[in-house]
Amino acid sequence: MILFSNQLKSIPQSNIRETMKHQKKPMCILLITILLIALFTGCRNNTATDTTFSLSDGIDENGYWTDIRALDYIELFDYQGMVIPNEIHQMSYDEIQAEIAYILADYTSTEHVTDRAVVDGDTVNIDYVGSVDGVEFDGGSTGGAGTDVTAGSTDYIDDFLIQIIGHTPEETINVEVTFPDDYHESSLQGKDAVFVTTINYIVDTVSPELTDEFVTTSLYDYYGWTSIAEMEEEIQNNFRSSMLEEYIMDYLTHEVTVSSIPEKIADYQTNSLKQYYQGYADEYEMDLDTFLSSYVGVSSMDELLESSQEDNYNNSRYSLAIQAIAEDAGITADIEDVVHFFTEHMGTSDYSTYEEQYGLPYLIQVALQHKIVEFIIENAVLS
Repeated sequence: MILFSNQLKSIPQSNIRETMKHQKKPMCILLITILLIALFTGCRNNTATDTTFSLSDGIDENGYWTDIRALDYIELFDYQGMVIPNEIHQMSYDEIQAEIAYILADYTSTEHVTDRAVVDGDTVNIDYVGSVDGVEFDGGSTGGAGTDVTAGSTDYIDDFLIQIIGHTPEETINVEVTFPDDYHESSLQGKDAVFVTTINYIVDTVSPELTDEFVTTSLYDYYGWTSIAEMEEEIQNNFRSSMLEEYIMDYLTHEVTVSSIPEKIADYQTNSLKQYYQGYADEYEMDLDTFLSSYVGVSSMDELLESSQEDNYNNSRYSLAIQAIAEDAGITADIEDVVHFFTEHMGTSDYSTYEEQYGLPYLIQVALQHKIVEFIIENAVLS
C-alpha cells in the first residue's frame, strides 16, 4: 500500500474534504489512499505513462507479494493480544460535546438583531464611507454592500471596531482613526481618517436545542440516531474504531522490526510514486519536472525520491508486516473481502471502476490490509 505524505501545494482538490467531512464512519488511511489517487487523477483512461506500471504488479490473487515470504523479513510481535492503553481510544466528555457541537453547526441558523446595542465579540453588519481631510479615498467604502465584522477585534486599522461597541443598529456614527505609518498604501500612511459608519444589524447565531426529539427529527435520516444517548454512544464508538485503526497502522508502519526490504517492494514504491506524480503532470498538461517544481517544491523526480526514502521505507515495512501477520495466522483475502471493504467504507459494493483502474490484486491487497487491522483490533487488550 502506498501512503503518500508529500503535500501538493496549490492543486485544486474539488470538494474532497467536504465529501469526507460528513462520513458516518471514520475512513482509515487505506481507503483515503485509494480515494486520493482516484479523485486526483479523475479515474481517467490509462495514458502511455500509466501502462508502464500497474498498482497490481507483483501482487497475487490472495493479496500477497508474489514470491516473497514476509516472515523472512519481519520480526513478529504479539499481534494477538496487543495492549492498547485507554488514552489512545477513549474519548473524553468534552471531546464528545465538541463533536456534537460540530454536528449541530450544520443545523444552526442566523437572525438579524436590531433591538440591542453592540457588545464586544458580536458579529455586526456595517457600511462605511472613509475620507481623509473630507475627501473620500479609493477602497475606503463598502459601497452599500454591507460587510460583517467582529466588534472589538483588531481586524481593521486602529480601534475602528472598538468604536462600534455600544451603538445600536440603524445608528450612523463617525469612526475616527489614524492609519499606521507603515500602511501598505503610502498616500494614507499616518493620516487621520473619518469613516461614516452605519450599523445595519447584529448577526446572532441560533443553535437548535439538543433533545431526543431533535435527534430523531433532524439526525435520524442521515445518522440513524433516535436519542442523545445513542448519538453520544456512536460518536464514542466511531472515535474508538478510528483511533484503534490509526494506532495499529502507526505501529505497523514505524515500530515493527524489519531486517531488510525486498528489492521488488522497494521498486514498487518507487514506481508508484513516479506514476502518481506523472499522472498529475499529465492531467495538467505539464512536463513532470515543471509540475514538481511548481506544485511539490522539488526540482526533479530524483530529488522527490530522495526526500521520500523514509516514507517509502515505512510503507514497505507496513506492507511486509501485514503480510507477515497474514502468513503466520493463515489469513488471506478474496473478492468477498473487497466487497466488505467497499461496502463498509464507501457505501457501495461496486468496485468495478477501481478494478479497471488499479487491477483486482491491488484491491485484494487493500482488503487484506484492512482485514488484518480488524483482526488485530478484535484480539487487542484495551487497558
